[in-house]
Amino acid sequence: MKRVVVCAADGSEEVETLTVVDLLRRAEIEVDLISAQNRGKIKSSHGIEITTDKNIRDVDFKSYDGIVIPGGLRGVENLENNVFVINALQDANERGELVAAICAGPTVLGKAGILHGVKSTVYPGMDKQLNGAEYVDCPVIVDGNIITGRSMAASCEFALAIIKELLDEATAKKVAGGIVYEG
Repeated sequence: MKRVVVCAADGSEEVETLTVVDLLRRAEIEVDLISAQNRGKIKSSHGIEITTDKNIRDVDFKSYDGIVIPGGLRGVENLENNVFVINALQDANERGELVAAICAGPTVLGKAGILHGVKSTVYPGMDKQLNGAEYVDCPVIVDGNIITGRSMAASCEFALAIIKELLDEATAKKVAGGIVYEG
C-alpha cells in the first residue's frame, strides 16, 4: 500500500489540505496528516481547527512514498521555516519520491531548492519564489516526481494527479467518477 504524508501548519488552507487527504484515502492510499508544529492540531487559514494524525517529530519520512504541501500564506510561511519539512522534502526528492505542493505551497519546494529546471505552477504572482523553476501557468503540472497545483480551485485535479502518479490512471478515474468530477 502506498503511503503519503500531508504536512500542515497553522495557516494551511483547509480545502487544499483536506481534499488531498480525502481523495487519496478514497483511492486506498494511506495518508497521515501531520502537524508541522508538533501539537496534534492546526488552525487553518480560515480559523478551522483540524486534528492531525501525527506530529512531525513522530514521523519517519523515509517510510512514505510522497510528501504533500498545501497552500495558505501563513501555513506556507510556517512550513518553509521548519527545518524538518525542508529536510524531508530534500530527502524525498533525492530518493525520487513524490513531492507535491499546491497554491502558495510550491514556494516551499523553491525554498528547499528542489525546483531548479522543473516545470512548476504556483498561485498567480508567486512565480518569482520558485527559485529556478520553469513557471507554467496551468492548473496542475507533473514534471518527474514533482506535482504542483496553481490554486484551491485545482484541488481535485491536483489530488487526482497524485493518485494517478502513485497508483494508476484507472484508479484516478474511479475516484473522479465517485465524486462526479468532470474537470
